[in-house]
Amino acid sequence: MGKPTGFLELGRKTPARRGAKERIEDYLEIYADPPEDAIRAQASRCMDCGVPFCNSGCPLGNIIPDWNDLVYRGKWREALDRLHRTNNFPEFTGRICPAPCESACVLGINDDPVTIEFIEKTIAERGFAEGWVVPQPPATRTGRRVAVVGSGPAGLAAAQQLNRAGHRVTLFEKKDRVGGLLRYGIPDFKLEKWTIDRRVELMIAEGVEIRTGVHVGRDVSGPELLREYDAVLLAGGAEAPRDLTVPGRDLAGVHYAMDFLEQQNRRVAGDGVPDAGAILATGKNVVVLGGGDTGSDCIGTSHRQGAKHVYNFELLEKPPEKRGEDVPWPVHPAPSQILRMSSSHEEGGSRDWAISTVGFSGTDGRVEKLHGVRLRFGPPDPATGRRDMQTVAGSEFTLDVDLVLLAMGFLGPVRDDMLKQFGVGISERGSVATRGYATTVPRVYAAGDMRRGQSLVVWAIAEGREAAAQIDRELSSDSR
Repeated sequence: MGKPTGFLELGRKTPARRGAKERIEDYLEIYADPPEDAIRAQASRCMDCGVPFCNSGCPLGNIIPDWNDLVYRGKWREALDRLHRTNNFPEFTGRICPAPCESACVLGINDDPVTIEFIEKTIAERGFAEGWVVPQPPATRTGRRVAVVGSGPAGLAAAQQLNRAGHRVTLFEKKDRVGGLLRYGIPDFKLEKWTIDRRVELMIAEGVEIRTGVHVGRDVSGPELLREYDAVLLAGGAEAPRDLTVPGRDLAGVHYAMDFLEQQNRRVAGDGVPDAGAILATGKNVVVLGGGDTGSDCIGTSHRQGAKHVYNFELLEKPPEKRGEDVPWPVHPAPSQILRMSSSHEEGGSRDWAISTVGFSGTDGRVEKLHGVRLRFGPPDPATGRRDMQTVAGSEFTLDVDLVLLAMGFLGPVRDDMLKQFGVGISERGSVATRGYATTVPRVYAAGDMRRGQSLVVWAIAEGREAAAQIDRELSSDSR
């Protein structure tokens, strides 16, 4: 324990955000880099608990007290090594993870938790700046070949682990660039894409073969991969969006959130987006339906595009500002269980809860109005815990809109030719069914959102690592 009285003497302090008026003029990350002494001071707040619940709060099992102590002592190289033991990409999780580890911090029981996420990011960036993060190719090769389909965080983590175990790994990505939702779902103001490119260059130097623009199931078939590779890992994510089946859904101007976000990420990357299919918020009244991270990303992007006004509607009622009895420490509260204010919400717009969208209307095939109604929730059912939704009489309203973005979550993987060709089983939840990480088809595995459904980046990395370990065991009879 670096400083036994640190948590008593110091309060939680996160890095400063650039001002809202300044940051909506660009797509750069919103946080300023804190000085080293500030991060070391925050690390000193870690109590080195006898039972560090932050370890179990983190799906990766990050050994958080260890690297907090090392940071406080100024041992940055050792902190990086300890961090990399459990996390392949701390530069990603240190930026975009919702930090379930902080929800489980023991200090958070009666005080503000340790700023674990920002310490993690600082360790990673210090490692890159000092030249400590270098390629780690395997000393020997096993002669086995593994195909990883999908280059999001699960696929990237699995590919790196399997390659370092000595297997020849080919990573297939249907889009033109690597990263999955890291690349085309998360805006640059949360994760600048040079961070992905930097890590991918290291993986290539380690021996991972990357094939972009290859859609498995179309450009190459499932049976072909099974003939050429000893194992195949499906890590394509949960890309099937939840739709809103109401009158007027087919009007122009009503779009899925991911279509909107991908276009803007391509613009920031310097790609051309055809005017005919462009989805832009500039000068428009925008409604974002959905209160999660994707909805927040749409809000921030709309502000940067110069929207006239941004409305954010959530179906569920407004959550409490503090933990309720149904989410005791160390449980990480879901978005519906505690009120969160993201940087995008700070930048403007309106938020409202307990609203059901019942339809859209417009003229000449373009949306002009949203029709909604307010909801009232009954008490939880003793058996199921579910709450009955009822329409509030006389609460119907109409709102002038020009652009509607559907950010209501995802239903699982797209049931495309790839899954059909492999013939894998599907679970009751609509994800790829597995035992461990093995699917119902021999030598075919699944990990990440494709296996567990829509989830967090830290869960995706954890699943990629665990799936790689299982594949390694079954190919090599053991795993390091």
